[in-house]
Amino acid sequence: MLNRAKLLLWAQMIRKVEERLSRIKDIVERHPANRGSLIPVLQDIQEDFGYLSEEAVEELARLMGISANEMYGVATFYTQFRFSPPGRHRIQSCQGTACHVRGGQQILKELERRLGITAGQTTADGQFDLQRVACLGCCALAPVVAVDGKVYARMSAKKIPSVLSQYDDRKGMENA
Repeated sequence: MLNRAKLLLWAQMIRKVEERLSRIKDIVERHPANRGSLIPVLQDIQEDFGYLSEEAVEELARLMGISANEMYGVATFYTQFRFSPPGRHRIQSCQGTACHVRGGQQILKELERRLGITAGQTTADGQFDLQRVACLGCCALAPVVAVDGKVYARMSAKKIPSVLSQYDDRKGMENA
């Protein structure tokens, strides 16, 4: 038999699920009821939740009458969509022409090495997610990395520990 604390926990979990499903329904209702609305609906869901969860895709499939497989097909075609929760800090490594010719690829590789992830992933502790971006629009400052929107100019692999330490509450990153 479940005790009162467990019943309260279950009730809280159910309320949270119902709230998320209600938010998804509200998003769908703000758009025309047709297949052409799929991308804007996916964008709005990702903006609201931070990513496209399996739960969200399944509910969206039910509400829009489009299979979850078709939705995944559309969403995986575009690099803007993510299927895992974002990290607390978003790192963007510019790979545009100016950054590329000034060592952008080496900076990205060093970020991957230090974080233990590849571009497009989130660290296991949820601290960081790393994105490879085509251009951050700061070509005169190349190469650049942005963390939570703050741009770090004229980056080098040697500067990465200093930048990461400003955002990381884990110990030992600088020696990785």
